[in-house]
Amino acid sequence: MSQLPFTNSDTSPAMLTSHAMLIPWGAFAMQIGLVAALEQVPIAQRRRDHRPQTKLIEFLVSILSGCAYLQDISRGSHPLDHDRAVAQAWGQDSWADYSGVSRTLQACDEGTIRAVREALATTSQPFIEREVMLALRDRDVLIYDCDLTGRPVSNTSTTYPGAAFGWMSDAVKLGYQAALVSMHSPSYGRLWLSVGQHPGDTVSSSQAEAMIRAAEARTGAYPWRRVDLLVERIQQQQAALHAEEIKCLRAAERVEQAQHRLEQAAGELERWTQEVTELEALHQAQNRPVRPHSRLAQARRKRTVREKRWGRRKRELEQASRWWQGRQQMVTALRSELDDLDRRLAQFQADNLANPWPIRAVFRLDGGFGHGDNIALLIEMGYDVYSKAANVQVVRALRRRAAAGTDWTRVGKNAEMVAWTGETITRCPYPLEVALERFHTGDQEKYGVLLHYGREVAAADLAGWFSFYNGRQTIEAGIKEGKGVFQMHHLKVRSVAGLAIQEEFAAFGANLVRWAAEWLHETNPEAPAPFNRPQPSVKQMVRIGANTSAWVMWQPGGCLLTFTELSAFAGTQLVIQDSLAIQLALPLFKSCVFSPI
Repeated sequence: MSQLPFTNSDTSPAMLTSHAMLIPWGAFAMQIGLVAALEQVPIAQRRRDHRPQTKLIEFLVSILSGCAYLQDISRGSHPLDHDRAVAQAWGQDSWADYSGVSRTLQACDEGTIRAVREALATTSQPFIEREVMLALRDRDVLIYDCDLTGRPVSNTSTTYPGAAFGWMSDAVKLGYQAALVSMHSPSYGRLWLSVGQHPGDTVSSSQAEAMIRAAEARTGAYPWRRVDLLVERIQQQQAALHAEEIKCLRAAERVEQAQHRLEQAAGELERWTQEVTELEALHQAQNRPVRPHSRLAQARRKRTVREKRWGRRKRELEQASRWWQGRQQMVTALRSELDDLDRRLAQFQADNLANPWPIRAVFRLDGGFGHGDNIALLIEMGYDVYSKAANVQVVRALRRRAAAGTDWTRVGKNAEMVAWTGETITRCPYPLEVALERFHTGDQEKYGVLLHYGREVAAADLAGWFSFYNGRQTIEAGIKEGKGVFQMHHLKVRSVAGLAIQEEFAAFGANLVRWAAEWLHETNPEAPAPFNRPQPSVKQMVRIGANTSAWVMWQPGGCLLTFTELSAFAGTQLVIQDSLAIQLALPLFKSCVFSPI
């Protein structure tokens, strides 16, 4: 490596890096225990030139540098695997070729994924707990956002395991869906709490409960479960089941009666068919003509009547059977739902017993999650809910209700709203506030429906409701950041474990950059822009800072990072210390008292 022309007894020879910001991020990762945790991850692969854990860490570092493809590690304009300064900052002797990283990711399994998640969660927990405490102290509420985002691959690809066709980026594409949950953070704006990878045909409505539970597991805090509402709902469900069981019994009786009438009609038809057969044989033997009022003609007419009656009785039996089957299916569905509600009640009662400090929390959901079942679940779990209606029929119904004389309230530059209270939607028994949105785009108008359940009367401040719900753009910005900055629109590997680890590393990396920026600002308060604030642009730090040149002078207790004259931050110096400057030791919930609803 190139060296500066000066050294002294207190420093090692300076090293040139082409990935400047990876140096402080590596030092920070060492200090918070991330590197040590990842070095303990089990990987079923023998060591050759590099340990498998080194290549796992290298994969994380490549994502932090914004590598679009795995081969950029070795074949990019400034190959990461040639940068010994970065390797040293991350506690490694050197980096492996990208092909070695690929083979290691292929060797990872479910055990590796679990260990990686545990390592990242353990490292993240102090930062998350601090933000939880700050949010509860300052606002007395936690605000969560969740979303599903597509990870498309080529529609003709056959080498991505578990990929499926689904709706992504306004089109049907092959790939995966990433389920993401974020928390509004007082210090960092947005913190990723969890990420999960699913086949591309996964829909938002099926993932709500799993995402809620994932958020609660990470923050260690959740609201008081609304057992009172759930008990009342169960009683209503039991009454509905009882009424449906009565209908089912009546339907069974109707089937039995229809069956009896059919058997009678069949017997009569058989008798008159036999009568006609005998009379026809007699007429044929005696060579007698069939006159209109003869016994044979009368028997034929009676047989025709019985044939029509038998047809009617058969249709009546089929109709009664279909009705009975429908009632049976309804009873089965209601019993299954009641069993689910009973299990939910038991779980919620256990949750409340284990929750000495219930908090207040809000979930903001997009329309894909806005089904009645999900809204009801969130309400029963104790959350305030802000969402959009998933059913277009709700939009049409409210448009009909909003007559021409309705007073609309302007809530944005081209947006208006009108609201109602005490409304219900399909499969959600709880009264909601609903608001019809109207957007003016040129000569066209577009409509949407917002839903709310919670302590505040959102309808009393429509502009505030509109603004708060659209604050969930923070997660949409985070998804865009993941795709554009951390290159998550390029899936770098094609193994089950590798794909899952990439999702985990990208979400964690976005958090790590923010945590490290605060730490770096604390240790370099006089640094010039963009380091003169605790939260510089993540895009700038990754795309420029992690891909620009600097000299690294290792010193006792840390190192000195000096950006070269060819860098966008030419001449800037950053002191990187071997000690954590930010305060994390805030006791979770010990000094706060919360009351159940």
